[in-house]
Amino acid sequence: MDKLRYSIFLKIYAGLLLVCALVGLFAYVLVDEVNAYRIDKYRETMASGAFYIIAQGVARQPDVKAMQDWLDDASLLLNQQLTVVDSAQVLMTLSRHENQQVQAGKSVVRYESGAPSMSGQPSESYADIYTAIPGRDVMLHAHVDRVSEQQIRALGVFLLEDLTHYVSHEQERLNELNKHLPFRLSLKKMTDLNLDEDQRERILRKDVVPVYRDTGTSRNPTLRILGPINTADGSQVLEIGPIALFNAMPFRLVAIVTISSLVLILLGVYALIWPLDRKLRMVQKGVIQVRSGDFSARVPVLGQDEVSHLAMTFNNMTEHIQRLIEAQRELTRAVSHELRTPVARIRFGVDMLADTDDVDSRWDQQEKIDKDIEELNKLIDEILTYATLEQGTPSLNVESIPLYEIVRQVGEETRALGKPTIIEVYEPNQSDVALADRRYLHRVLQNFAGNAMRYANSKIRISSGIDGKGDKRYAFICVEDDGAGIPEKDRAKVFQPFARLDDSRTRASGGYGLGLSIVAKIAFWFGGVAHVDQSPDLGGARFMMVWPVKMK
Repeated sequence: MDKLRYSIFLKIYAGLLLVCALVGLFAYVLVDEVNAYRIDKYRETMASGAFYIIAQGVARQPDVKAMQDWLDDASLLLNQQLTVVDSAQVLMTLSRHENQQVQAGKSVVRYESGAPSMSGQPSESYADIYTAIPGRDVMLHAHVDRVSEQQIRALGVFLLEDLTHYVSHEQERLNELNKHLPFRLSLKKMTDLNLDEDQRERILRKDVVPVYRDTGTSRNPTLRILGPINTADGSQVLEIGPIALFNAMPFRLVAIVTISSLVLILLGVYALIWPLDRKLRMVQKGVIQVRSGDFSARVPVLGQDEVSHLAMTFNNMTEHIQRLIEAQRELTRAVSHELRTPVARIRFGVDMLADTDDVDSRWDQQEKIDKDIEELNKLIDEILTYATLEQGTPSLNVESIPLYEIVRQVGEETRALGKPTIIEVYEPNQSDVALADRRYLHRVLQNFAGNAMRYANSKIRISSGIDGKGDKRYAFICVEDDGAGIPEKDRAKVFQPFARLDDSRTRASGGYGLGLSIVAKIAFWFGGVAHVDQSPDLGGARFMMVWPVKMK
């Protein structure tokens, strides 16, 4: 689960899903808000055109009674109530923008959407429309709760009625009205219109005919209103429109929303990919440094995703390479020094053999040469073991090992040396089992015991066990002595190859300075650590290796 939680690709996929969801929500809100604004403007524009014609009819009436009679007839025709209200009272309730619309000869539309009622059902929506009447101190008010074909046809009737006051001057009147209306008014011959038989007959019967046209595409569907002009042959037709009907998703809006969504998705993807690109560039920079020979290059580890693990692995690799190079240099210097003494002794022994004829002397020199050769073999074995552990992952035969077996075996081997030193062995419980390579684990404990035997005054102690709980359980092996111990400032040095602390720990007391460095490498490959401190009971040095019970 942790691997999935820190997976950068899972984060990218989840981020893309979130980006798409947010962009979808943004597109929905954008379309909803834009459409709300568009439909308000559409209502305002269409109402201004229709009610401009009605206001012209009201203004044409000679007195209040005639005006009221005309409004009653218009209300029946529209199937909506038309009234006149005092201009001063209405203007006081209007906003600054709405007042500017009234002064420009446009209608003010106040739309109220249906709010939920007590029963939970939405109430009916309606619009209050206010239009100034030219030359009067009153305003036309309409309370519109629906739009129907009857109202559309009524618009044609109002226009035809208006044209009756301009006989023989119809075109001039249409030109004047076109300056104030959002749709086109024109006179057409019936023969120029693409009408079917039913529509033609209805016009001949002096009927107003609405003609719908739906293109079936994202373009707006349109509406035309055709009405007959009072001519002798009836060939003249008034064409109102085409009037574009409201389309919630016009091509331009779709294009804007699509482009905006793509831009947001691109920005979201860039925001998701940029941290990955930044981390990869840092790794790339580190690789370039290493390629140029700078093995001290390190890459910042940011987070716990795959690229962070890559950066961590890169740092471990460069650290290991740097350590190998330093170890190689140290080995080259140390090996040349360590080999010089036995080789010089062997050369001296060979010269002595050549210069003497005494048989006893020859046997003595031959025995010394054999010891020097054996010392060289041991040194070479130590160097090879150290090099194997230092230069790459050794082949570990990991198995479950009862710790008491290793402690008992090393204790018996140490007693077999026949030295007078007292050897105390504290065997752990037989149930204490840890994963390890038996050969290397034996090597560590044997090295600890041999080192303690060289420097102990009279007693050493060998022990092992398991500490901790749950997933944090650690195994340990420990050897203590009652010798002089190691000063705290020198404790880290004893695990370095060919380290020499003082005259009390020289080659004369045995060893080549590689044993404890080999122990440190074995502890590293076990996933643990080796350290030395002071024995709380015996007072000398206490060497210990600690590693996880379950090696990763």
